[in-house]
Amino acid sequence: MNYFYEYNNPIATIRIVENGHAITAVKFTAVYPEPPSDAEKKETPLIKETYKQLCAYFDGQRIAFDVPLEVHGTDFQKSVWNALLTIPYGETRSYQQIAAIAGCPKGARAVGMANNRNPISIIVPCHRVIGADGNLTGYAAGKPAKQQLLQIESALTKSQI
Repeated sequence: MNYFYEYNNPIATIRIVENGHAITAVKFTAVYPEPPSDAEKKETPLIKETYKQLCAYFDGQRIAFDVPLEVHGTDFQKSVWNALLTIPYGETRSYQQIAAIAGCPKGARAVGMANNRNPISIIVPCHRVIGADGNLTGYAAGKPAKQQLLQIESALTKSQI
């Protein structure tokens, strides 16, 4: 059985989805307004723990997540999402750099499409991918949300120096 629950946070309202043993989605409800048709609205222990970790992240108290994840996508998408997980907290990478890590050095545009389909926002940090020129590029919840997430990470990173 799949379950979901929605929470407000400093960035936007998010929906967390789990399948009984792993988180399968963290989505912005403004972009994905409809909950999964195969899921029941229920605040499970795993969903609660995920939200607790997200709150600590938003408060600058957490730099990594340790909830089980299960993503569904093509092999290439999964390789991109795994590459995103290698970007250190507080750092960014270009689409081209992620393409190289994912084994497709000329696939920067394909990385952008895979990023756009990332089912587990924030935890799988697609917000850490920027243009080769250092500019912020698209983000499912909008560039302001992407900028806020990067600012959260930047503030904590600077305070640790």
